[in-house]
Amino acid sequence: MNIFDLLDQLIQLKGSDLHIVEGSAPYFRVDGELVPVENGPVLTVDSTRTLIEPLLNEEQKEYVEVNKELDLGYQYQEKGRFRINVYHTRGMLAAALRLVPAEILTVEELNLPQEVHRFAQHKQGFILVTGPTGEGKSTTLASVISEINKTRAEHILTIEDPIEYVHKPIKSIVSQREMNQDTKDWSVALRSALRADPDVVMVGEMRDYETIAAAITVAETGHLVFATLHTGSASQTMDRIIDVFPAEQQGQIRQQLASTIIAVASQRLLPRLSGGRIPAVELMFANDAVRNLIREGKTYQIDNVMQTSGSQGMILMENSLARLVQQGQISKEIAVRQAFRPNEMARLIGNY
Repeated sequence: MNIFDLLDQLIQLKGSDLHIVEGSAPYFRVDGELVPVENGPVLTVDSTRTLIEPLLNEEQKEYVEVNKELDLGYQYQEKGRFRINVYHTRGMLAAALRLVPAEILTVEELNLPQEVHRFAQHKQGFILVTGPTGEGKSTTLASVISEINKTRAEHILTIEDPIEYVHKPIKSIVSQREMNQDTKDWSVALRSALRADPDVVMVGEMRDYETIAAAITVAETGHLVFATLHTGSASQTMDRIIDVFPAEQQGQIRQQLASTIIAVASQRLLPRLSGGRIPAVELMFANDAVRNLIREGKTYQIDNVMQTSGSQGMILMENSLARLVQQGQISKEIAVRQAFRPNEMARLIGNY
């Protein structure tokens, strides 16, 4: 068994991840569930290293040795691209490999709400896609970026760690920068992005207040900025952005955020009853009421605005989950488990 046999198996199974950790067999993640590789041997320190090292060049091996971890993109022939995290556990090498589909799917093919098409129609502002790791944030953003690429002549600049989906120029030109390879710092890369004359900027992940501040500044200066955050609901996302700043800066950030934010999509990938996974998506679009609540520090009231603004394309996570239950796509148990607001969820699915 070598690493390329495992990559082939993962692709054939239509899985999403491969885990390589000493002391257990290799594991695949298929439809969100971890399953051991059939007849896979328990990995030793040596066999783990033998599996991982063919994925790294000499410079990357040295980097892992010194820094103990590394994110990288890996193109496996024409079969697929992988986002790889190499790390150490109890002093031993380990890796998690995420399969990035070769084809960038459309909003319809991803079963996303039609309103997500609106993300690609803006010329400036700040759009966020949020959720835990592995919930499809990068895939959603790739779909939106691809739609812009197909329909408009723009300079699209991405900053990623690592590059996942590779965008070939269609109507737009695309500059994709990878952390550690093309730049060393998120906030520095964002500040220098302005000198590259972009129209659209995508930030793979906002990790600290310097990066968030830089992203908001880019949006303020007339660019369309997309980014991801590991947050739950739309209102929690606003709180998270504001709370990372020192208290004396929070008033200013509220003003900047209120003037730049366009939309927040919070998503989860759920096991579908017929097999595979399907997204549930909460959508907030920044109307006057939402912007005023952000300025006034009353983000806890955003849920109320969303609940009464369905005609503007807004949808709470619970409504998205209830719709999937009603359509027979997911079980009630999954819906209740994934709800941000359990009482509201119970009320919505009580009649199904």
